[in-house]
Amino acid sequence: MIASLPMYDRPETRAANDALWAGIRAQLSEAAPPTLTRGGDLWKQWQNPDLILSQTCGYPYRSRLHGQVQLVGSPVHDLPGCPPGHYNSVIIARVDDPRADPTDFADAPFAYNEALSQSGWAAPQNYAAAHGFRFCNPVQSGGHIASARAVAEGRADIAAIDALTWLLITRHDAFAAGLREITRTPPTPILPYITAHGRDADALAGVVSSAIAALPALHRETLALTGLARIPAAHYLSVPNPPPPAPDTPVLD
Repeated sequence: MIASLPMYDRPETRAANDALWAGIRAQLSEAAPPTLTRGGDLWKQWQNPDLILSQTCGYPYRSRLHGQVQLVGSPVHDLPGCPPGHYNSVIIARVDDPRADPTDFADAPFAYNEALSQSGWAAPQNYAAAHGFRFCNPVQSGGHIASARAVAEGRADIAAIDALTWLLITRHDAFAAGLREITRTPPTPILPYITAHGRDADALAGVVSSAIAALPALHRETLALTGLARIPAAHYLSVPNPPPPAPDTPVLD
């Protein structure tokens, strides 16, 4: 059996994620792993028939996982301007960069974590398309924190960061002092909890919701986690997919 909560797992949130899983596991009627899986191939974990619970991104769900997994629910985080079960991307630049409008960065080095990221690639490119331009000089970083750090260090000029990841960066990473928000993209459904086919997703949603409510306040604050929403699959699938980056897109060291 497999359980993982990989998306917002960093040293400062590890204890809170472990506590959340312990609360979920204690309510399950079946045998479940005592600890979360950390590391390994996420695609293999997500598609494993022994998956009890994990979290994926909306873009992988709508592009590859829909039909292979079940949605359990969408976590509700305390994020400004976002309805329950939604999030957005924070578009950031350096504090000393005089450019003020995202269109000013159309040709600038744009750090993104990976091509199948809703918050790092799809949301900013969809935002740009709605405003008549495209971020056309992408560089791949491999992760949101790496993207933000690349901007802070001058290896890129702009990036779009998952709003919850940005909150954690501002809390825990000193380099955030060299960054500023330019704007935020429109909200879309947040990274959903998933389970394998054949499991009772409705019952599992009740377990997860109960475990979130029972978390100590300190852990809920650590994760900015307040509850669980049930967002239909159609809402995830309706988010548009922008053109992918070119195959020869540079990768940051």
